[in-house]
Amino acid sequence: MKNDIILAGVGGQGILSIAAAIGLAAVENNLFLKQAEVHGMSQRGGDVQSHFRLSDKPVASDLIPYGKADLIISVEPMESLRYLPWLSNDGWLVTNSNPFINISGYPPIDKILAEIRKIKNNIIIDADTIAKESGSVRSGNIVMLGAASPFICVPYASLENAVIKLFERKGAEVVEYNLKALKAGRDFTGEQKKRLT
Repeated sequence: MKNDIILAGVGGQGILSIAAAIGLAAVENNLFLKQAEVHGMSQRGGDVQSHFRLSDKPVASDLIPYGKADLIISVEPMESLRYLPWLSNDGWLVTNSNPFINISGYPPIDKILAEIRKIKNNIIIDADTIAKESGSVRSGNIVMLGAASPFICVPYASLENAVIKLFERKGAEVVEYNLKALKAGRDFTGEQKKRLT
């Protein structure tokens, strides 16, 4: 078993929290993992990405070769397009539909989403709205994790445990709305996959 994942977004969108949750879930399941992070100018909304490799066998390199990623999780839609060269033919692209407009001349969102829809396996989710409905606009990254969870090779319960560990120091209410956000994201993907079959 192997699971090569690229996490993408811009600074401040919670990419590192997604990586931490996946890492905790992997450790709980005795999986090998390697992670490489590239931080842009995150304090200015620069692009941030992370290569995350999970396997039941030792992982030699922390970088995913072009065309080999099983999954791209993007918290920002234009950033998802930046990493398409890494996606395998059967890989999944899971992206937020809401742009983080941090540059002048940002392309029209309908054109970006049209390009994403050309990818065979795509899930486009309004993570911001779902996060708000789950209790906090700040949990959009956890909605994204939930939406991508069917394509991550760890049990969903382990992701729930990871979310609890990540947020328990912030109190029961924060844990609760993040667990709701995780489930809402997963439920959304479940519905989308039914429509595709």
